[in-house]
Amino acid sequence: MTGVLTATPPAPTTAPARAEPQAAVGQPHTAFEDVFGMATGAIVVSLGLCLLRSGHAVTGGTAGIALLLSYATHLAFGGVYFVVNLPFLVLAYFKKGRSFTARTLIAVAAVSALTALQPYAISTSHLNPVYAVLLGNLLAGIGMLILFRHDSSVGGLNTVALIVQERFGVQAGWVQMTSDLCIILLALTVVPAHIVALSVAGAVLLNLVLAINHRPGRYLAI
Repeated sequence: MTGVLTATPPAPTTAPARAEPQAAVGQPHTAFEDVFGMATGAIVVSLGLCLLRSGHAVTGGTAGIALLLSYATHLAFGGVYFVVNLPFLVLAYFKKGRSFTARTLIAVAAVSALTALQPYAISTSHLNPVYAVLLGNLLAGIGMLILFRHDSSVGGLNTVALIVQERFGVQAGWVQMTSDLCIILLALTVVPAHIVALSVAGAVLLNLVLAINHRPGRYLAI
């Protein structure tokens, strides 16, 4: 008697479970990187503001408010800029915390001082006013972006824009642009209309720098 051999069906195989992608974690900046980054940002912002002043132009934010007041009162821009930012520093303390406020205070003080010193380092007497306004706003936007990367800002409406972005998900650049346009329109009281129109174009450039490059989740270092 011969037995019938039957093939044993292979055991079903299961595909290995796919590993869930891990959320990327940003690498914190070192203390040196923060100091160097904030210094760089303050220098770039102050250079941009120096160019704007050379063209008797305006921009948005507290820098724009300070420029308008300095044109109307002939007071030094640096001191006006620092004073205008004080109420917003109080807001930053309660909404963003002690560390952010301290860094922003340092940045505001540095920009105030450096803006006064820039004319001693560079001459803007032969600078094309259109180029000065457009480049000035681009530099100011780049400097602000650097400061944002190091948990700081140039105070004022930048702080408000960051708070709105964190609370409501609206990009800081768009918040800043809306407020900036309102401030620039006020410049019609002290600045010629063609300079105001040029300032609007410059403010759009500044805020495009922020809107394109400062998005939640895009930059992970802290």
